Amino acid sequence: MTNNQPRTVALLFPPRVSHLERAARGIVDYATRHGGWKFVVWTERFGVGIGSLVGWKGDGAILLIDTEGDALTVEQLHIPVVNISGVMPDAGFPRVLIDNHAVGIAAAEHLLERGFRRFAYYGISDLWYSQCRCEAFRCHVEDAGMEFQDFTVGGIVDQRPWHHDEDELCAWLETLKPPVGLMACSDHRARMVADACKRVGLEVPNDVAIIGVDDERIICELGEPTLTSIARNNLKIGYEAAALLDHLMAGEAPDCTDVMVKPEGVVPRQSTDIVCADDIHLAAAIRYIRANIGKPFDVKQLVARIPVSRRYVENGFKRLWSITPRQYIVNLRIDRAKQMLAGTEREKIENVAKACGFNNPLQFRRVFKSNTGLSPREYRRRETAGRLGRRAT
Repeated sequence: MTNNQPRTVALLFPPRVSHLERAARGIVDYATRHGGWKFVVWTERFGVGIGSLVGWKGDGAILLIDTEGDALTVEQLHIPVVNISGVMPDAGFPRVLIDNHAVGIAAAEHLLERGFRRFAYYGISDLWYSQCRCEAFRCHVEDAGMEFQDFTVGGIVDQRPWHHDEDELCAWLETLKPPVGLMACSDHRARMVADACKRVGLEVPNDVAIIGVDDERIICELGEPTLTSIARNNLKIGYEAAALLDHLMAGEAPDCTDVMVKPEGVVPRQSTDIVCADDIHLAAAIRYIRANIGKPFDVKQLVARIPVSRRYVENGFKRLWSITPRQYIVNLRIDRAKQMLAGTEREKIENVAKACGFNNPLQFRRVFKSNTGLSPREYRRRETAGRLGRRAT
């Protein structure tokens, strides 16, 4: 192959799965920025076996290695490959994947912020990424002194009768003592939990608050309640997978076996829209903050809305959430601002400031930089670059 000829790369994964589609976009973005590749993609079927690549004369492949049989087949390809699957602990090939430890911690922190003291995890025992998420979630909530229990099933749902998993899940949910904050290993499993809760008479999020992983919009938003999820940063995963494959095709050895990509963060929806506090006054304070976060108000105005003293509120927030009510309000405003700045609408800075309850753009810029180390414009540029796969971390 001459230097003028583009490399031919196979993408052997189902791009019609939305998070894999975004990964494919990251791959294409890298290739476009580094001279262009010719892609081979099988589109007539949902999935294609790795064996179809045996004897293929291309330059490299990005694929999913989910089984030991897949790994044995990949050894016969004699081309550089990058694995983007977290199903196995170690398939023996360079890999780019989501940081599952960070995923578990993000879910735990989201539910801890809502005041839960009992936690649960629902996952799949023979999927490595599910095990990692469970362990990180468990450690984080237990380190905070909270109760934890988990329920895992063997095998993905396609390999078992659907009603079998649902019956077992319902039986387990009935053993939980509400209220409980529950993490599911994926959005598919989170939707199963929501449906099972309806079946056994548990309210979401009042009895069981649910958070999933992948931010699969169709699963999260098609049905009631809508599901809170953790976005994976799939564009970045695809971009880094392409960068790693590029180095391998150039004859370079990988720096490490696994390249971990941090998740984008929590996308909150109805399934965790609750404040779980035994103290009715503190719960009322949190509800007021969340309902009015787009309006300018301070702690004095907050306290005027509930029949307790400012000291009571200050001490209660520190006891339950290890934070002052002022910082809680600021954090919520900053989180909303981050979501708006990182979005594709590109709202004007003054509009973001107003929507997040700041008195004026100057105050917004000052508070935002104090909390993030970046100005709002710098944060937007950084997030836009990361979304497009331009920023390596």
